Amino acid sequence: MEIQHQENQTKYDSLSDTESTESTSRIAYSGQLSGPLVTTTNKTRTSNKKNARFKEEECGDYSRCSRRLGSRPQHQGRRLGILCNGRKDKGKVDKNADGRITEEEVKEIISLSAGANKLSKIQERAEEYAALIMEELDPDNLGYIELYNLEMLLIQGPAQSSNLKSGTDSRVLSQLLSQKLVPTKEHNPIKRCYRKFAYFVEDNWRRIWVVALWLAICASLFTWKFIQYKDRAVFDVMGYCVTTAKGAAETLKFNMALILLPVCRNTITWLRSKTKLGLVIPFDDNINFHKVIAFGIAVGVGLHAGAHLTCDFPRLLHATDEEYEPMEPFFGEERPDNYWWFVKGTEGWTGVVMVVLMAIAFTLAQPWFRRNRLNLPKSLKRLSGFNAFWYSHHLFVIVYVLFVVHGYYLYLSKKWYKKTTWMYLAVPVVLYTCERLIRAFRSGYKTVRILKVAVYPGNVLALHMSKPQGFKYSSGQYIYLNCAAISPFQW
Repeated sequence: MEIQHQENQTKYDSLSDTESTESTSRIAYSGQLSGPLVTTTNKTRTSNKKNARFKEEECGDYSRCSRRLGSRPQHQGRRLGILCNGRKDKGKVDKNADGRITEEEVKEIISLSAGANKLSKIQERAEEYAALIMEELDPDNLGYIELYNLEMLLIQGPAQSSNLKSGTDSRVLSQLLSQKLVPTKEHNPIKRCYRKFAYFVEDNWRRIWVVALWLAICASLFTWKFIQYKDRAVFDVMGYCVTTAKGAAETLKFNMALILLPVCRNTITWLRSKTKLGLVIPFDDNINFHKVIAFGIAVGVGLHAGAHLTCDFPRLLHATDEEYEPMEPFFGEERPDNYWWFVKGTEGWTGVVMVVLMAIAFTLAQPWFRRNRLNLPKSLKRLSGFNAFWYSHHLFVIVYVLFVVHGYYLYLSKKWYKKTTWMYLAVPVVLYTCERLIRAFRSGYKTVRILKVAVYPGNVLALHMSKPQGFKYSSGQYIYLNCAAISPFQW
């Protein structure tokens, strides 16, 4: 079994042949992309007798870089190319190493590269693009093209190829191919902006609707509580401070429950593979959505704590006896005479401790801490790296306990059914607890032996492992690796 280990977890197919060779193909996509150039390295195992074919991957489809490309392109400034990495990599493009590339091989290169980079629409039209390339590079219908033609026409852009000394034919063919893949510049700024926006929506519509739904729910909860407290007697004393604090508190309950769902890996895997929800929900963006929710929690904490500490409590302390009278059922007959009265109560100290613990966890979860990018003094080295991130995130066990306590001892709500914090958290907390128990059980259920380790070009680590007895492989599966010498917690 061969596993590709990269920074992000990679889904793989297991091929059972005996001899290992490297097959690398990459998609180069130049233009207005929202991220860096996408490159993917794939490894396949082949036997001496027969080349093994890649199986279709069942990984999630982001469609993040898919575009409509054809004889009359729909968008500006983008070019699709196959990178062959020069003559040294001839075997990576030409499977039988005869110096000739057939249309089937061109199609396979495009399909595999697009699949590895999750370019679903390009993958669907791989046959069309292969035919287009062969039409331009094989005018005599020989059934194959030369490797150097593919290198010159696809690695080099039209502007660069015009400076080559390899002859006029290559320059003309390069320009012809580029004209079919690269449209003329759109001079109308309105159309240009509209086109960029249209392609952004087309590529990210699943992310957009999920985030839009999340924002709509947060806004609705905030508005609901805001209006509810605006009609209560406390509004006459505390004003919009209390409505803002309570609105933010309601979004906090929702987000503190929701943030657990994206890290329920087994549940997400089941939903992605066993249901059709993956067609409309980008399950593979679960960690990014987890971070978005964390940002929403940070905003909610800022609004809730800020409104209480800097506005609500000072107003209550400076209220007249007449203004304070409606507050007696909530704060007692005697008006609080100092700020410490609010902080020392259960509602106060639980809130302060939660804010401190959240600040620690959020800080150590930042990339420069988690990836150990900071040059900290030796005595502070333990404050960075994955272990610090892992330990600090487990502070949220304490945070959730305090969150329930804080939500139960409310100043302005005395009836139990109005204390809804536990109602929000019940199902997500139980689900996440079950997930952690399953992970702990699976991590020690079966053991494997490392048979061979190899490091290949392109930052690829190959591990050959023994297959556990009773293990059944399914296409699209992936695994998590743990190197205890680095961290017993990082998978």
